[in-house]
Amino acid sequence: MGSRARARRAAAVLGFAGLLCAVLGAVMIVVVPTLIKQQVLKNVRIDPSSLSFNMWKEIPIPFYLSVYFFHIVNPDAILLGEKPQVQERGPYVYREFRHKSNITFNDNDTVSFLEYRSFQFQPDKSHGLESDYIVMPNILVLAAAMMMENKPMSLKLIMTLAFSTLGERAFMNRTVGEIMWGYEDPLIHLINKYLPNMFPFKGKFGLFAELNNSDSGLFTVFTGVKDFSRIHLVDKWNGLSKVNFWHSDQCNMINGTSGQMWAPFMTPETSLEFYSPEACRSMTLIYKESGTFEGIPTYRFMAPSTLFANGSVYPPNQGFCPCLDSGIQNISTCRFNAPLFLSHPHFYNADPVLAEAVLGLHPNQEEHSLFLDVHPVTGIPMNCSVKLQLSLYIKAIKGIGQTGKIQPVVLPLVWFEESGAMEGEPLQTFYTQLVLMPSVLHYAQYVLLALGCVLLLIPIIHQIRSQGPKDATSQPSMATQPDLLPGPYTPLLQDSLSGQPTSPKV
Repeated sequence: MGSRARARRAAAVLGFAGLLCAVLGAVMIVVVPTLIKQQVLKNVRIDPSSLSFNMWKEIPIPFYLSVYFFHIVNPDAILLGEKPQVQERGPYVYREFRHKSNITFNDNDTVSFLEYRSFQFQPDKSHGLESDYIVMPNILVLAAAMMMENKPMSLKLIMTLAFSTLGERAFMNRTVGEIMWGYEDPLIHLINKYLPNMFPFKGKFGLFAELNNSDSGLFTVFTGVKDFSRIHLVDKWNGLSKVNFWHSDQCNMINGTSGQMWAPFMTPETSLEFYSPEACRSMTLIYKESGTFEGIPTYRFMAPSTLFANGSVYPPNQGFCPCLDSGIQNISTCRFNAPLFLSHPHFYNADPVLAEAVLGLHPNQEEHSLFLDVHPVTGIPMNCSVKLQLSLYIKAIKGIGQTGKIQPVVLPLVWFEESGAMEGEPLQTFYTQLVLMPSVLHYAQYVLLALGCVLLLIPIIHQIRSQGPKDATSQPSMATQPDLLPGPYTPLLQDSLSGQPTSPKV
């Protein structure tokens, strides 16, 4: 009897524990998603108390700028009207450092800041040195020639004479360092003297000179502390809620974020919108596929084929025109009216006639498409590779001898990739706080519920077994029962059962 009592008590204890586990698991199923959401919202908003604030302020991701130049193989033949031939050189890799300053929290749930960037050359990651010489179009000469196309012939002749006096030609042979960060050119001083508003720069001219040791403009973005629905969205850039570079309100809109973080809790229907000061416009990337980065689930976003499409192919882009062939965007209105165009490298995703017009171009998706891998729960980028190309539209201008017989062509100058991936301690902290812990809580609730159900079955099974048919050994046998001895009333009983009357013996 003692063992049975102990078994009953053990079954009762296990059943009670199972009930507690089941109730706790059920409560967690209801409560945990809300707790995870609150934890994420607390840590992704722009607030000094949030986990991601220092990541937002001093971006821990090591960014690299990889630059590829299109070396002109046949400059003299181009002046005679032949097809250009280019040779890709590079990459020339620079470590990019970013930090925010002048951080000011405003009363309307926004924060304003300036982000400064600087670059350091990385010889060990590069295929070449900054002292390498590259033959490229002389942007100053050819851009100035295009600007003079509709000017009086007398002015064109004066410019031709000035070019000759200064020794300027349509193509130049400069070092990588000069092309990147600037070189002295007497033409700049001459143009600034007689046409002071033509170029925005006064000293050296370089393709990336304005990016080094400078900021990308004053951003004002929503913090998400008071209104989560607008977290990270740009309120103003340089005090403007829209720009005036383009020819439609839609194209001039400043949409999305500043390109560093997005709203959390993404779905495959989510798109990434951001404003790029370098492109002078807002851009949108679309969901491509899900994946993982260092064990962290991600969504990959890529550029749609319509990103740089012209207005005839994609009507919403009509405001970016005047356009040439589809797949390149005219950015002359925000680049001192020089005939510069932005596109994917090697004219990937553009009209094939663009790549066919220049020998040496080989567009392909693997090498020339851009992507961002974002953690969908937090909206924080894990890995990115943004690739863009800068090209110059050139042609012969009657009256300016330096342009020779150049046939109209969009000639690629350089393409560059900005890439970065989270690593080291920031990656480990991110994984532990925002991936591992929520995952543990998520699975723990179902484990507790399942364990509770199993434990609840133990007292039920014990009760069923204890109430089952008794064992044969527990029934008293005939051998163990006392013999039925005839008593004084036994005959009477027997006679009564037989139906015969009984009579007393004499």
